[in-house]
Amino acid sequence: MLHYCQLVIITVRYGQIFMNQSALKQELEKEYEMRFSEVSSYRAAIWKVLTASFFQRFLPPNSTVLDLGCGWGEFINHITAQKKYGMDLNPSSKVRLNKDIEFLNQDCSEKWAIPGNSLDVVFTSNFFEHLPTKDHLKKTLQEAYRCLKPGGQIICLGPNIKYLPGLYWDFWDHYIELTELSLKEVLELNNYRVETCIPRFLPYTMVNATLPPLLFVKLFLKLPFLWRFFGKQFLVIARK
Repeated sequence: MLHYCQLVIITVRYGQIFMNQSALKQELEKEYEMRFSEVSSYRAAIWKVLTASFFQRFLPPNSTVLDLGCGWGEFINHITAQKKYGMDLNPSSKVRLNKDIEFLNQDCSEKWAIPGNSLDVVFTSNFFEHLPTKDHLKKTLQEAYRCLKPGGQIICLGPNIKYLPGLYWDFWDHYIELTELSLKEVLELNNYRVETCIPRFLPYTMVNATLPPLLFVKLFLKLPFLWRFFGKQFLVIARK
């Protein structure tokens, strides 16, 4: 049996975790508003192009997909799939998601409220760098692996620290530095088979940046030789 003092310590720790997570959620809401409110319409338009012109090819119409770190739903709102989940710790994400998306407001490094072997695709964009530690990232990848069907894919897009040694740290909540190779390595350590590993794919950010016309984005996706000049984000795709 637990001693009274042990129970008090456990209760206090859980209380601290709850308070810390509550404060984090409030901070996330504020950060999203500060960074994206002025460019939210443009971001949605860009992701409509990205999904239609590139990412939709990875999702058959009858697939089940999770947008990990879904934010305001720029990807998951525009993709076509039979079953769609969005996961984010920011509670305000829910009001931005379409009605056909099931929202999971949880810590991604804890067990997901999704059955095992049920997802065809886990998609994540500009999210892993926001996790507080590499252990959180490892646990998140393990949960993704558990929930993916055999042969299911994880599609990872994110800033490549190799090409962003200074700009990367302009965002307060960036913690983990990743390259395409370090992400490839941790995926393989957790039993994934990496099929695509592109060091330079999309430009870095739409925050405090020149916003290119949508026609340029369509053209950019069709001309991979341009990626090596303008790309600052990796694209890594792996299979269970």
